[in-house]
Amino acid sequence: MTGKLPENVAYFARALRAAGLPVGPGALVEAIEALGSGALGGRDDVYWALHAIFVKKHEDSPLYDQAFRLFWRRRNLIEKIMAQMSPVSPGADRQPEKAEAGALRVAEAFSPPPREDEPPVELTELTARLTVSDREMLKSRDFAQMSAAEIARAKQLIAELRLPDDSVPTRRFRPLAHGRTIDLRRTLRQSLRGGGGSIDLAFRERREMHPPVVALVDISGSMAEYSRIFLHFLHALTEKRRRVHSFVFGTRLTNVTRMLKARDPDEALALAGKAAPDWEGGTRISAALHEFNRVWSRRVLAGGAIVLLFTDGLERHLDDSLAFEMDRLHRSCRQLVWLNPLLRYDAFAARASGIRAMLPHVDSFRPIHNLAAMADLCAALSLDAGRESDPRQWLKKAG
Repeated sequence: MTGKLPENVAYFARALRAAGLPVGPGALVEAIEALGSGALGGRDDVYWALHAIFVKKHEDSPLYDQAFRLFWRRRNLIEKIMAQMSPVSPGADRQPEKAEAGALRVAEAFSPPPREDEPPVELTELTARLTVSDREMLKSRDFAQMSAAEIARAKQLIAELRLPDDSVPTRRFRPLAHGRTIDLRRTLRQSLRGGGGSIDLAFRERREMHPPVVALVDISGSMAEYSRIFLHFLHALTEKRRRVHSFVFGTRLTNVTRMLKARDPDEALALAGKAAPDWEGGTRISAALHEFNRVWSRRVLAGGAIVLLFTDGLERHLDDSLAFEMDRLHRSCRQLVWLNPLLRYDAFAARASGIRAMLPHVDSFRPIHNLAAMADLCAALSLDAGRESDPRQWLKKAG
């Protein structure tokens, strides 16, 4: 093959690899052969031919789409590449655009590497901790607009989040050296051991435990950028608390509690992704809630559980069953918290039918799009927090 086509395709493949796609040398050879065969007729043909070769997972499609548009942006570049014309600088004619999911990571992948002939710059060793200003900026940044480095730092901050001490007394007791409640059984048993000549009082108190936390996470296509970060939060929560149960749903319900108990968070998310075949698919909220209420509610909601429902509420197949399943779930738990990334928009209104059907059956309606909202959630996990506002006020605002 002649011309500059192999060099351009190789540069494009290296940029995809830097953006996080697993592109190997075999895929590069296949891409060059596909473009050089002459069977492709236009931009769409080139797009889908490279998509079939470079994209191995459905969740990699948004990154590929951003990279393709950024690299082939110049007018008639596809036709010039098809004709094996001169190489094109990937950094030319860039115009500011609205931030989209994955766009910043792709832009970093296309940034030119430092030149080898430049003199070395003396680096100053800095602490790994973020400064106050960096933390504040990162806390307010939307998860979908974060770069790869910012996402890595956000994961570290998520692991450092502190949960409130919301332990509740149980029916069981534990022995106590000194107290107000006398343990009559232990007192009599100890006196009989000494022949009944003396009575040493034994005391007890109620055992306290943290209430269970049950998370139902929407992993459909519209929630993918946020559900991954929220699963990192659930992984950190699983390490700090004993009774945490995690479920993901798209078109079906999958229990990923055991997967999130893996030591490494990336390994835990990889295991959860393998266990859920409907990742970034459609959304069937009503069917998922029905399966949870029928199969899992009695197993995991005992002890006054707090349920975190993570979804945008955009149900495709809407009927009366959604409101029924939400009401059943609400009656089975101590507190039902709905986390919706759509609340990041100031102009949000509860006009969707699915949202209007779900809102009357939740105790708290909260945003979950950045670290600040996640920190507020940690404070709201206490038993009485989150009840200060009525979620049904959103129905009044929407008319």
